[in-house]
Amino acid sequence: MLRGRLSADPFTTMQPQRALLTCAGPNQRTLPLQSLVDRDGSAKTALTILIEEVLSAGITEVGIVICPGDEAAYRSAAGALGRSLTFIEQPAPLGYGHAVWCAREFIRGEPFLLVVGDHLCVSKVGKSCATQLAEIATAEKCAVSAIQSTHESQLPYYGAVGGRLVSGRRGLFEIATVLEKPTPTEAEQKLIVPGLRTGHYLCFFGMHVLPPTIMDLLAEDVAGAGRAGGISLSRSLARLSQRERYLAAELEGRRYDIGAKYGLLTTQLGLALEGTDREEVLNGLVELLAASRH
Repeated sequence: MLRGRLSADPFTTMQPQRALLTCAGPNQRTLPLQSLVDRDGSAKTALTILIEEVLSAGITEVGIVICPGDEAAYRSAAGALGRSLTFIEQPAPLGYGHAVWCAREFIRGEPFLLVVGDHLCVSKVGKSCATQLAEIATAEKCAVSAIQSTHESQLPYYGAVGGRLVSGRRGLFEIATVLEKPTPTEAEQKLIVPGLRTGHYLCFFGMHVLPPTIMDLLAEDVAGAGRAGGISLSRSLARLSQRERYLAAELEGRRYDIGAKYGLLTTQLGLALEGTDREEVLNGLVELLAASRH
């Protein structure tokens, strides 16, 4: 075990009952309201797909952090699921960590599933990504963040971790370092993980199961809110990694950033190629590629 960490797990369980979706970012607030065709062939908003994802993991309560005034639009976008949601307003855009901290009363001092509202996760197996992550956190009784091997060209868009592979466990890493949007030089110096392809790093997937102690760590940053760049979740996760056992897990699935250039297009393709209409979509893509050559 790495120096400085607690040797005993302070929680009796890490099975989350509540999920928190963060949708208040000034540049991301409208993205969950966009419509896509899900894997079952049904047209849904990204928000609905996100809510169904977390409910599949046994979540009983879903909270959504929004900008002031956005509740009506989000309730409408959630359809029938909107009646059971709890909305939490982030009064000012003070950072991702601040958005999470705003939900401290909703979390009620218990472990929770955290999902960013501008990413969709597409599982490649029978279990959803949220279910996979929740099962790992429950079994390991500690915080777990989903990660994905990511090329260094994408480092400006993600938090990233460094650490070591857990002995005998494929795709499970004990986190030693967390950096928010590191430069390639920083990543090369601090985030090397043996076994990854050259130029690739373990970047966040947009999905975490976190202990309630993360709120205490965020509160420390909120108390000194003059820090440039806003209140970062990654900074608190870095401190968490030095106080408690904290793991990173590669899931059987892929994240799609719907806020990236062509993000909605690639997300739609990802959903379609893992869905019931896969063959129809593939045939359409072949025809499109053939036509584009002329």
